[in-house]
Amino acid sequence: MRDFWIIHKDCEERLKAWHKEAEVAKWTNPNAIKKEFPSASILENNRIIFNIKGDNYRLIIKINYKHQMLWICFIGTHVQYDKIDANKI
Repeated sequence: MRDFWIIHKDCEERLKAWHKEAEVAKWTNPNAIKKEFPSASILENNRIIFNIKGDNYRLIIKINYKHQMLWICFIGTHVQYDKIDANKI
């Protein structure tokens, strides 16, 4: 994420805030994420899309609820997001 916000400085604070929340979160299912981030989109295979800075940027994670681990699959502009398959990246 750091490499991304160095280039896209306008989203740095929002990404840092998301990271801080994700570090302490105890998400046990998609509903727990939706409760905290109502605009998040739930995909198959435990993937979640977060809108960053309104809808200017997209962050896709994959989460293992049991082990409380998550992986960043994609972070990019909305234009870049439109060119990928969020279920497969």
